[in-house]
Amino acid sequence: MGKLEGKIAVVTGGNSGIGLAAAEALVVEGAHVFVTGRRQAELDAAIAYIGSNVTAVQGDVSKSEDLDRLYSQVKHEKGRIDILFANAGIGGRARLGEITDKHIDDLLSINIKGVILTVQKALPLLARGASMILNASIAATKGFAEWSVYSATKAAVRSFARTWSADLKGRDIRINAISPGVINTPAYRLIGLDETQLAG
Repeated sequence: MGKLEGKIAVVTGGNSGIGLAAAEALVVEGAHVFVTGRRQAELDAAIAYIGSNVTAVQGDVSKSEDLDRLYSQVKHEKGRIDILFANAGIGGRARLGEITDKHIDDLLSINIKGVILTVQKALPLLARGASMILNASIAATKGFAEWSVYSATKAAVRSFARTWSADLKGRDIRINAISPGVINTPAYRLIGLDETQLAG
């Protein structure tokens, strides 16, 4: 029996990369996992890969209606959330002087607004003793050229972990931020990088 037997988890951005690996690990430990992602084909592949005890709900974390649909399904099928991994995020490079409105809007919409909505809308379903994990990045504290907006969004995520811990004092909900280093995921390769380009 796994140490998460009977637990209910939600992983945003669970269709690839870190989110997919986390969803798989949660299932191995006995949890039933709801995974979200924007692309249905990748979600279908993730479900086939994980196999059992996993439910896919297509959606975009920056859209309130998509998260409402996700949590409505969780409530209907399981009634609560024991583990929430707010993982969905996007990356993107732009050197100062070349930053566009679209670059700013895209990153803030997913990486900041999306995290806020993911957590806030989950609150009514979070069980006492629930665990909430926010995916930040080493970029939150490093000074990588061309990554200023992305880095700022991840610094915000780290701040959310601290301030929301205070907001939720007394609810027995743990909130932690993780800050992964460079991981060779599909999203990382999509930006056109390899694992040596953010070293140092």
